[in-house]
Amino acid sequence: MRISKSIFSGVSLAAATLLLAPTVLAQQVTFHKDIEPIMQRSCQTCHRPSGAGPMSLVTYEEIAPFAGLIEYKTALRDRAGAMPPWYAEKDVGIQHFKNDPSLTDQEIAAISTWARTGAPKGNMADAPKPLVFDDSLKWSLGEPDLVVNTEDFTKLAGTPDWWGEVPRVPVGLDEDRYVKSVEIVEINDVDRSDTGRETVGGLWIFHHMIWRTEMLDENGDAISGSATNWPVHEVGRNPDIFDPYAGRLLKAGSVFATDSVHMHSNGLDTTAHLEIGFRFHPKGYEPKYKTALIGLGNGVDISIAGNKTDQELHAYTTLSDHTKIITFEPHLHAPGERMCLEAIWGYTVETLSCVGYDHNWVRGYPYEDDYAPLLPKGTILHIVGYFNNTDTNSNVPDPRNWQGSGNRSVTNMFIDLGIRVKMSEEQFFEEMANRREKLNLGPNDHVIGCPLCLAPLVAPAPQTSDSSDEELSGTVALQRTN
Repeated sequence: MRISKSIFSGVSLAAATLLLAPTVLAQQVTFHKDIEPIMQRSCQTCHRPSGAGPMSLVTYEEIAPFAGLIEYKTALRDRAGAMPPWYAEKDVGIQHFKNDPSLTDQEIAAISTWARTGAPKGNMADAPKPLVFDDSLKWSLGEPDLVVNTEDFTKLAGTPDWWGEVPRVPVGLDEDRYVKSVEIVEINDVDRSDTGRETVGGLWIFHHMIWRTEMLDENGDAISGSATNWPVHEVGRNPDIFDPYAGRLLKAGSVFATDSVHMHSNGLDTTAHLEIGFRFHPKGYEPKYKTALIGLGNGVDISIAGNKTDQELHAYTTLSDHTKIITFEPHLHAPGERMCLEAIWGYTVETLSCVGYDHNWVRGYPYEDDYAPLLPKGTILHIVGYFNNTDTNSNVPDPRNWQGSGNRSVTNMFIDLGIRVKMSEEQFFEEMANRREKLNLGPNDHVIGCPLCLAPLVAPAPQTSDSSDEELSGTVALQRTN
């Protein structure tokens, strides 16, 4: 089963651009009036002096020479290499995400028209106020309440990739705290003002880290059952924001631990460490929902043929609890081009999200609170991965090779690493009722990812004084699926 979407999405985008171009041309697209606001919102956080991007895109003089490249990169929209690096497809599934930097079709059309009409500068009076960046601030979510530093590690230029563990580090917390977000940044001695770097990857040496916090006994050994697992750190990854009612516990006296770190050479002798920034809920906070530990993917029997594109992998799991999906996070390797997430409930098969994939920019896609999928227990989650192991995929080093399962970038994984929470029956129905009210839903509306949201408007459950809570909940659940 293929969830319909052309790999060459630029074709449909180009058609849309041609349709929009006359209107845009009539508006006389100029840099200061039309393009500079786009650059400020979606580009300059990285593309500025001392930023992570390979060139500065702040002034007209800096941007105009790259007009053609910017047109090409933005027109990729949701495929590897696209800028900004956000690959959620806009013509399928849920369209409401937190911290979404992507461009609209109109903005992409404006960039194309501007580039193809000589990149006119326009009137300085139309320019937005320049952004002011504080390079001493490295945290996109704000200053953390607690920062934990790993030990320094030196990777020499030209040396092979390295996998292993780095030493444990005390967290330094004297009381249990619930965490509302976690962000990881690499701190190294690479000169960020060096304009000779051609890729973002040339800045970092940490590719990824699977990590946890745990308690130790008097012998320094991990205490069984004490670990809290945290989202995987990967190069280019955005911060992780947990559901506001499902903070994750960081225990007093715990230590940072990992036995799965991957480092690579960036072409320079580089010394680096990771800084883990925790932001806490207020003291006294207690989570309403529990984390749902759901395995969805395959890392065992993957088979990707050489010199072949449009290859598919599928994985399924059945929800044993009512579940809210907080984030969708495809994890593939170099041949991966796209992943889609489906929910199967009764006779309904619905695509929740499809996103492109770029192994250089691993993204998590956090749904806005009122649009996160609310799925009843018994729902089947299904992921579909699409793979291109040919020379048209620039991330593949040698497309002649068959690729199987493994941790290395030249092998493969196929997993949705997204964050989910589980709910009781009462919490699930309460959440659906809140959503109906907030979104002002009527009986003819459709809510992607919430198959029971509108059921009470169609078939309200009868209530009797002698019905037990258990019988009532079962009756409600049954009637809402009929």
